[in-house]
Amino acid sequence: MKFFSTNQVRQLDQYTIEHIPIASIDLMERAAERLYKKFTEHFTAKQNVCIFAGQGNNGGDALALARLLLKSDYNVSVILIHSSSLSADCKINRQRLISDFPKTIKELTHQFVAPEIYHETIIIDGLFGSGLSRPVSGVFAEAIEWINQTGNKVVAIDIPSGLQGEENQLTDKSIVVKANYTFSLQFPKLAFLFAENAPYVGSWEILDIGIHPEAIKQTSSNLFYLTQNDIKPLLKIRTKFSHKGSFGHALIIAGSKGMAGASVLSSKAALRSGAGLVSVHGPETNRVIVQSAVPEVIFQSDSHPDFITEVDSIERFDAIAIGPGIGTQSGTIEMLRNLLSKMTKPCILDADALNIISQNFDLLELIPKNSIITPHPKEFERIFGESKSSYHRMIKAQEASMRYQIIIILKGAHTLIALPNASLFFNSTGNSGMATAGSGDVLTGMLVGLMAQGYNPDETAKIGIFLHGLAGDLALKNESKETLIASDIINNLGNAFNVLNQ
Repeated sequence: MKFFSTNQVRQLDQYTIEHIPIASIDLMERAAERLYKKFTEHFTAKQNVCIFAGQGNNGGDALALARLLLKSDYNVSVILIHSSSLSADCKINRQRLISDFPKTIKELTHQFVAPEIYHETIIIDGLFGSGLSRPVSGVFAEAIEWINQTGNKVVAIDIPSGLQGEENQLTDKSIVVKANYTFSLQFPKLAFLFAENAPYVGSWEILDIGIHPEAIKQTSSNLFYLTQNDIKPLLKIRTKFSHKGSFGHALIIAGSKGMAGASVLSSKAALRSGAGLVSVHGPETNRVIVQSAVPEVIFQSDSHPDFITEVDSIERFDAIAIGPGIGTQSGTIEMLRNLLSKMTKPCILDADALNIISQNFDLLELIPKNSIITPHPKEFERIFGESKSSYHRMIKAQEASMRYQIIIILKGAHTLIALPNASLFFNSTGNSGMATAGSGDVLTGMLVGLMAQGYNPDETAKIGIFLHGLAGDLALKNESKETLIASDIINNLGNAFNVLNQ
């Protein structure tokens, strides 16, 4: 799903108004109806509601929502805060609310006066929308500080007030609404996808308000949010007369003494992802462990008994992954250098391969074009430098991907894929239970298994992270976030494929 910057969203709204055609006040009413439907799914009329509305269109949405809730017998109080003139549509909805429910609305201009509410009262934040470009101050800041100290459940319309849609350089975080729920209109906001904003955004959902599809199609963006609808068309169909040779031969260079588990997890994941054949190159000390745990795997022993020092005859493999558990011994460093210097097609680099690169930056130039690297944030920073925020880390990933012509999978919640063409894809699947040992090894195995089947590197990255997260989500049906382990992800890959193949 393509999504957009806050400036572009305003343009999309205007296109919709001009080409449906629809009056801006009617588009606001449509948004309010979607908000009403979602709100009433979460909360009943037994719960009191206190709505804070600002002077712009976000406030107009809030006032329209108040009217709809009052018509459904919700007990609603409204506080309209403004320090200057209201936007045209906010002014119309203010008048509609006063006409229908004259005693509901209280207006504040220069000084905040706290309303009397119950602890069970639901607060709706409609003070500022995503177009906010400066820190909140004055009576608005006082209102936000009061909302945050109540401890009540808070629902934000479109975006929590005080939070900006993209980059946030917050010096005073007390003046950003801490929402439990955020109902975002039409698209997610880029800010929702960054860890430091999670305490403000809470659980967020996207509400379709009917932005003109042609506007969405014609407006260019390099931001994408991966959903099931994006991944399903990418999957290859297996024909009746396929054989194991049809699905490629993957090589995983993994393991060292005491780290056989990395080889086991990655190779099993490669097989479960559909690779026809999987070979593991590792030290002889791991042979029995790997072949006992994964008898379907072909094992190649290195000349060194305890770690990997050389890999020959790579031409016969359709895809190669390097890194899980290989260590950073000098012999292994030279192996990686020699291997990268003679590779002619994309590979996958993870774990200790990335640790080696972080100590030998010249290796970056040897990585074949369109290869995939899969760092977590600390690994990324060791290679590309520290970042002051998730937003700046995203920009660094984008720049590094373009400079080195590689695909960067930056692991975490809403895992980011940065492509060499400057496109940025964020994942919609996965959960915090997947923050467990071996989860990255599973992803590496899945990626090499997919690439071996003939998926191009872009497709491999997108399908891989989506399936990895989906399998983790399905694992929670039988596990908890505390008990989920990497093997559970592998064990649910079949269910994940079945979901996509329905």
